[in-house]
Amino acid sequence: MRRGSIEKPTLFTAHAERTAARDGGIPLAERMRPKRLEDYVGQTHVLAEGKPLTRSIAQDRVPSLILWGPPGVGKTTLGRVIAEHTKSTFVLFSAVLGSLAELREIVAKAKEERAYRGGKTLVFVDEIHRFNKAQQDAFLPHVEAGVITLVGATTENPSFAVNAALLSRCKVVRLDPLPDAALVTLLSRALVDPMGLGNLGLTADADILEGLARAARGDGRRALTVLESIAEDVASRGATTITREDLEADGTRAPLLHDKTGDGHYDVTSAFIKSMRGSDPDAAVYWLMRLLEAGEDPLFLLRRMVIFASEDVGNADPRALVVVTSADAAFRRLGMPEGLYPLAHAALYLAAAPKSNAVGTAFTRARELIETYGSLPVPRKLRNPVSALARSEGHGADYRYAHDFEGGFVPGERYLPDEIGEATLYEPTNHGEEAKIAARLAAMRNGKK
Repeated sequence: MRRGSIEKPTLFTAHAERTAARDGGIPLAERMRPKRLEDYVGQTHVLAEGKPLTRSIAQDRVPSLILWGPPGVGKTTLGRVIAEHTKSTFVLFSAVLGSLAELREIVAKAKEERAYRGGKTLVFVDEIHRFNKAQQDAFLPHVEAGVITLVGATTENPSFAVNAALLSRCKVVRLDPLPDAALVTLLSRALVDPMGLGNLGLTADADILEGLARAARGDGRRALTVLESIAEDVASRGATTITREDLEADGTRAPLLHDKTGDGHYDVTSAFIKSMRGSDPDAAVYWLMRLLEAGEDPLFLLRRMVIFASEDVGNADPRALVVVTSADAAFRRLGMPEGLYPLAHAALYLAAAPKSNAVGTAFTRARELIETYGSLPVPRKLRNPVSALARSEGHGADYRYAHDFEGGFVPGERYLPDEIGEATLYEPTNHGEEAKIAARLAAMRNGKK
């Protein structure tokens, strides 16, 4: 069976691989890449026994796929494993470096492979989201005709990153960050495998491997890269055991997964807003720090909180808007890291404040009336009698000055256009300060003092 890019190693290539591994020419993560489905760790939600994808691989009936997930969770490895377990030639094509001319050459060879040998070609496209629409469209006829099986890998939401025509011809497989147990399995293998770090004769207690796994935050490549760095340092000192001190001395920490223009941005921001809306200050400050630690712009967060102060708190606590705008001014004066205080101050205040969405409801109802009735004339009593002509036409006639009345309002008076009449746009809640507003408005609307 021909394997294209995954041909069985010859005596010479096997020796070269062992030499490169020993000399450090190939990164540990690449050397430890599983080649068999049974060695693949994690993603049991799609690869457990009996799952549709597992059956498709076993039956050599794998459809074109879009593998969607964060870095280091096994997207490329899964593509290689699928090719290894099926009668397919594996072709690695980079969305960054590849060209349409190269794609045409790949398709020509795939057609020849299918026509003369009955073989299949699996084209793995890393970072497929980097292709523009025209480049993605170039795959369409060949995927539809079955000339190639396309396996695209992306860290971006395929709904936005892959055009609809190509997406409709592929099955989307969501890959999750690797659980700590799966990462510990990878690290344990690497320590004893001769193609990994086995020749160094190192050992590590379970709690050390678990600490490395937690620090990698679901990224298998990062876990193995950090282990390799620590192992080389330990071995250079003639030691044979990786200790807690070695982990602390390395000081490597995985960056938080957060794309400022992708799902990470929208999902974590959504969690932050919803935590404040749900009056959970603990969750609010957690998500705030997740965003900041991942490099989110603090001014973006302050802008969101200013909106929230009116949208979700409103007159239930009118001070909320003052607190947030003050936090915005304070942050602009302080910068980071001291600016964390006003940021957290504002988020905690908003989360703990009583909630009302009556402000947004009021202007939405006003907008709907405008769309329904258009530009209604201003009632004559409300018009400005700035000239004799205006006064002769009744502008300002029958207007009653509110301060001439007890309580500072005219009982029963309305100021909307006549055609709208008694419409109620602002309906205060009974939350916080807005309960007082509700009581006062009810009294005025009933003509009471």
